[in-house]
Amino acid sequence: MLRKIIEIDDEKCNGCGLCIPNCAEGALQMIDGKARLISDLFCDGLGACLGHCPEGAIEIIEREAEPYDEVKTMAENIVPAGANTIKAHLMHLKDHGETEYLKQAVQYLTDNNIPNPLEVANKLSGDHMHQHANGGGCPGSRTMSFNQPEPNTTGDETGKRLSQLRQWPVQMHLLSPHAPYLRGSDLLLAADCTAFALGDFHKDYLKNKTLAIACPKLDSNQQIYLEKLVAMIDESKLNTISVMIMEVPCCGGLAMLAKKASEMAERKIPVKKIVVGIQGGIVGEEWL
Repeated sequence: MLRKIIEIDDEKCNGCGLCIPNCAEGALQMIDGKARLISDLFCDGLGACLGHCPEGAIEIIEREAEPYDEVKTMAENIVPAGANTIKAHLMHLKDHGETEYLKQAVQYLTDNNIPNPLEVANKLSGDHMHQHANGGGCPGSRTMSFNQPEPNTTGDETGKRLSQLRQWPVQMHLLSPHAPYLRGSDLLLAADCTAFALGDFHKDYLKNKTLAIACPKLDSNQQIYLEKLVAMIDESKLNTISVMIMEVPCCGGLAMLAKKASEMAERKIPVKKIVVGIQGGIVGEEWL
């Protein structure tokens, strides 16, 4: 079948790194001063990184694609790029929970007497994999849970209001639907602008909830959001979803997305829509 995927021109790439934050799946990393596609397995081919390359070093190509072959990927793309790219690729597989592909990659290194930079050949137990998945890869997308203030506490000894954020990351493209902090939680799915418009966002709406943020107008590949929400409901067993959107028309898509996910999921949970006015305050609430 034909598959779209990015291609990077090493001669044009100046190592500025502007493409990296715009790769939602984390398939791009800076290695040895150049942007590298460390795993074509996770490149969605949508080209979110294209418009952020000032040198025009990235393009989308379309080619006949064979079923993904980890050994072929290691031989043709990863190993020739050097030890740092090998390490990044292995960590990328770990971060996405691709245990089987990781085993194949490690076996390829062993069979070809290539040093394994992560020394994981004999450390592929489930617990060890889970630790690396939460601790490796890009620091900006590393899964973390935070200590929470006492239930009735809203400020500290200086009188400053405390953050009610319980976890990291929060952006939907970076958030794993199987993150430990999601299990049995109440999810606040908030449009990006809501926290800026609503003065008491933390105190009144984020407290005791997990958070996911998204922009229904500007974010690309929102099919992934739908799939993640369904997985959160069915597999992480969310209790409820509160969808907070702005009162502008383009924001309504986020509520529709949550409603569709709840309809597709096998488990049925309450979904509430909260609408924030552009000058602050709540202008409406309803159950979907």
